[in-house]
Amino acid sequence: MAGLDAFADVLDYPMYVVTTAAGGEQAGCLVGFASQCSIDPPRFMVWLSKANRTYRVGRRASHLAVHTLRPEQRGTAELFGGRTGDDVDKFGRVAWWPGEGAVPVLSDCCAWFVGRVRERVDGGDHVGFLLAPVAESPSGPVRPPLLRFGDVVDLSPGHPA
Repeated sequence: MAGLDAFADVLDYPMYVVTTAAGGEQAGCLVGFASQCSIDPPRFMVWLSKANRTYRVGRRASHLAVHTLRPEQRGTAELFGGRTGDDVDKFGRVAWWPGEGAVPVLSDCCAWFVGRVRERVDGGDHVGFLLAPVAESPSGPVRPPLLRFGDVVDLSPGHPA
């Protein structure tokens, strides 16, 4: 059976922290499967693993927040990618504020946006959340380097994919 290993091995895509809230619960995880998918109207697709607590909360949520990280924020990546919210209060360990839809917006990210969930698409072991932006961080004066897959490839996930 053909796979994507050889193709994926050469990719070094940005990593994102995705947060959400529903029913009095908050959740967040590190995500590598995400991309802008439309310019007009603006849309962004985020893929969450079905094994992940963020997916379980996100499937009931109206909004998700997507955050970029700088390379020196590996600790934040480790918290959201290497720990599970089933065992750890991630939001007790970072600065954040409630954004649209009550989703946690991380204070120390170089860029973020909150999107209303327009559709959910089953893609196998991940579900895609199609987001329409409703709020975003102000533009910065420079485009900083971002935390990328190569920076966290050695991270042990909090949940299996």
